[in-house]
Amino acid sequence: MNQAYLFVHFKEKSTPDGEQVYFGVSKDGFHWEKINDGNPVLWCYHGDKGARDFTIAFCKETGKYVILATDLSLSYGMRGKYHNRWEEISRNGSKCLSLWESEDLLHWTEQKLVTIGDEKFGCLWAPDIIYDNERQDYLVHWSSSHVEDDYAKKAIYCCRTKDFINFTKPEVLYRHSTDSVIDSAIYEENGKYYMFLKSDERGGHNILLRSESLTGPYERIEAFDESMAGLEPGVYEAATAVRIEDGRWCLFLDYYGVPGEGQGYVPFIADSLESGRFVRADELFQFPYGFKHGTILTITPEQYEAIKAHDYKSLA
Repeated sequence: MNQAYLFVHFKEKSTPDGEQVYFGVSKDGFHWEKINDGNPVLWCYHGDKGARDFTIAFCKETGKYVILATDLSLSYGMRGKYHNRWEEISRNGSKCLSLWESEDLLHWTEQKLVTIGDEKFGCLWAPDIIYDNERQDYLVHWSSSHVEDDYAKKAIYCCRTKDFINFTKPEVLYRHSTDSVIDSAIYEENGKYYMFLKSDERGGHNILLRSESLTGPYERIEAFDESMAGLEPGVYEAATAVRIEDGRWCLFLDYYGVPGEGQGYVPFIADSLESGRFVRADELFQFPYGFKHGTILTITPEQYEAIKAHDYKSLA
């Protein structure tokens, strides 16, 4: 075993402890273990005091690992300032991103709020990070509604950073011609870029796009549509993927078709992203509980052991 995996995620719970930072680890990408006895490893004390939709990356410039997340708590806010309306959140919620940093994946800074957009953005949801080898910086991308169409449709926006301190002005990365798109996740394979998205078309479907360039233009992979054809519309989102040691890709789709803690990731396997052909493989995977909307970081076996042995209770 030359690599292991860290899954940064949250739990779907009606109490505030669900919308915090959770870690899961795996030796093979299939069998996952809980960290810190299944309790949060990091807590939010600022903004909405909750976080969702995590991504994690290693910053070459600073030598630190970075977690970014949506600054949003449904537990605290949905019944209060958001008046039980997702439309209200789309216009006035999650104006910042939450950020944590660590040099070793064990000791983390306290949550900071990062302002990337401006007053014209209705929300900043589900950030993701990919390193641009050509530009030698990081592309941060997320979904937002915007004042330009009265917050009607969400598109994918992006900005660049080298250090996760200074960010360029946001630009549109991808906009669907007719529908909202959210939950972008981008991966590189053999010099091409592949973007997973959740589109509102026909009740809500996950789609896969391909481009020769990180910033597009992107074209749709119809073979992926065929792979997803058997899934019930409107109950899967937040695709995240990882390439395991044998070269195959594990894809996880967040299933939200039942209330509460019955939600979690459903797994698929593909030989390549280029093929677009993913096969559902529930029987090959094992989760200790329902992981929700996160990202997987490839780590070393030594980091896997250190994370398992570390006492994260002191960070709560």
